[in-house]
Amino acid sequence: MNPNVIEWDKVETRTVIPGFHGKFAHSANMTFVLWDIDKGAVLPEHSHMHEQVVHVYEGELQVTVAGETTVLRGGSIGIIPSNAVHSGVALTNCKVMDAFYPLREDYMKGGAPSVLAGAMQKLR
Repeated sequence: MNPNVIEWDKVETRTVIPGFHGKFAHSANMTFVLWDIDKGAVLPEHSHMHEQVVHVYEGELQVTVAGETTVLRGGSIGIIPSNAVHSGVALTNCKVMDAFYPLREDYMKGGAPSVLAGAMQKLR
């Protein structure tokens, strides 16, 4: 098997926060997440050092970045700068690919990254 090829159908799905079901892959410098997001799922407000590129393949994902809200639809790409405060909500079921730079070591460990776990606590 070529270590430079990712076959998504062979990657196990993990649910990191309610409604966010992801398959995770990593290169030497980047992390990729293929998400199936349930309608109504909430991504709580948080920030991280990573630049994030959000590519919506299907559905409608409302995102707020640095206080500006927009709806990404199938075929849209949104860019979240490093350290920008952001949040989101799935208006429909969504299929989304996130790409992070640099590598998200916290996603390599399993479970929810501490930044998301802390943000989820604030929602409760």
